[in-house]
Amino acid sequence: MAEIKAADVMKLRKATGSGMMDCKKALVEAEGDFDKAIDVLRKKGQKVAAKRADRESSEGAAIAKVNADNTVGVSIVLGCETDFVGKNESFVEMATKLAEQALNYTTKEDFLASDFGGITVAEKLIEQTGVIGEKIDLNDFTRVEAPYVGSYIHVGNKIASLVGLSANVDGVETVAKDLAMQAAAMGAKTLSYKDLDPEFVAAETEARIAVIEKDNIELGRLGKTLKNIPTFISKSQLTDEIIEATKVQLQEELKAEGKPEKIWDRILPGKLERFISDNTSLDQELCLLDQNFIKDEKKTVAEYVQTLGDVSVVNFSRVALG
Repeated sequence: MAEIKAADVMKLRKATGSGMMDCKKALVEAEGDFDKAIDVLRKKGQKVAAKRADRESSEGAAIAKVNADNTVGVSIVLGCETDFVGKNESFVEMATKLAEQALNYTTKEDFLASDFGGITVAEKLIEQTGVIGEKIDLNDFTRVEAPYVGSYIHVGNKIASLVGLSANVDGVETVAKDLAMQAAAMGAKTLSYKDLDPEFVAAETEARIAVIEKDNIELGRLGKTLKNIPTFISKSQLTDEIIEATKVQLQEELKAEGKPEKIWDRILPGKLERFISDNTSLDQELCLLDQNFIKDEKKTVAEYVQTLGDVSVVNFSRVALG
């Protein structure tokens, strides 16, 4: 029987992240052969991974990384089964190292196939499943390329976001971070209302109106104020004809109220802005540029970006646990 030295156990532990006793057992089984011991531990990981394949890896760490030139950013979610493991310092450190390596790859598949300490990233995840005893998986992988990329990681590594801007100008660092924070906090799914599918908007409009009408039945029964039922929910529905018709209607209302025509120009913009706000709830929920800016709700995100001058948002991404 080969003599198992403490130094060999420590070396194996450092290489694999496995516990001391697991490393010693693997070395004993491999009769002191270091490479064979690594194979023993990997096979253990494969067995554990197979047993836990149907488990949910909804906890973990969301990490965003940007390269030194701020031209490429990646965000990943390294998933595990429990919050206890997801908050573990070693787990977060591994997720961070993986995110740093992911900067070199354009697809999730290429990243999983890349070398990570002598084995592929995919094999490393299986190995760590054996080490930790929970399903470890790469739940998400996003990449943003732009002349300037900013990032944000929410406290506790629950959400990570990236935002790409069209130019690297004075003040871009602050704006990019603010926008990444906006994306993380407000959960935008797309950049602009212009990106929304018309069929989705139509179906969502019908569904939202049905919900409000149902709520109003109960509110009416209780004698409470009824909710306003919007005609529209997205700027994509507000054609020039609809806007013009709304202006005419608002003018008629002002006339009926006895407001002098000479002051209509001062009143109409605010009323029209209110009409648009009341009828673009979907945009404000899903579209980054159309949301109210969280640091100054008097501005939309698009208006905040304009403070940089001729700069636009190229792309953004948001990944989260769950």
